[in-house]
Amino acid sequence: MWVEGGETAPRRIGLVEDHESVAIGLAAMLAPEPDLDLVLTAGTVPELLAQANSAPLDLVVLDLRLADGSSPEDNVRTLRNRGVEVLVFTGADNAFLVRAAAKAGVLGVVRKSEDVPTVVAAVRRAASGEQVVTTDWAAAIDGDPQLSNVGLSPRQEEVLTLYASGEKASRVARLTGLSEQTVNDYLGRIRQKYADAGRPAPTKTDLYKRAVEDGWLPVPERHQRG
Repeated sequence: MWVEGGETAPRRIGLVEDHESVAIGLAAMLAPEPDLDLVLTAGTVPELLAQANSAPLDLVVLDLRLADGSSPEDNVRTLRNRGVEVLVFTGADNAFLVRAAAKAGVLGVVRKSEDVPTVVAAVRRAASGEQVVTTDWAAAIDGDPQLSNVGLSPRQEEVLTLYASGEKASRVARLTGLSEQTVNDYLGRIRQKYADAGRPAPTKTDLYKRAVEDGWLPVPERHQRG
């Protein structure tokens, strides 16, 4: 971004994060950087966009898990529809959420546990419109590199997701417009593909585990005692 006189104007950064300590931490990381200016912080995407009406942003740094219950995919699409690119800043503890955001078109995924130079470099690249290629981002797009890819078709992924989430085959058939016999045939092929990949899934519980491993279903929330 250039301004009159040929000098480079700072990139304008927005942060969506509902943990104050994280917001303070990122502000401290970016404060010494003359080319990066954290101008807006909000706890939700709507709050940020309401503030940004008269202040265009070059980049939004987005936490995946927000207290308003919004989905990462919806948040990313909302921001990108407003012409703002997104960098995910996360603990990366939920492959399903990372995958959803990655597929919605984020520029990259960076862990909150990374050191300051890594975080600053990621923000700088994303604010310039460049992709930030990290292991987490690649894994979200391609699946966990530690797990053998079973090569499911989009239709098989749909059947697996519905069935493994608890639906009966008859219900999956109604939801997908397939016959129940076709659904059962798909499930047989899915099980065979997992077996061929060395990841057998003979039971419905096993299929659920495989769907979570591959990011088709979210990791179950751990309920903590207050």
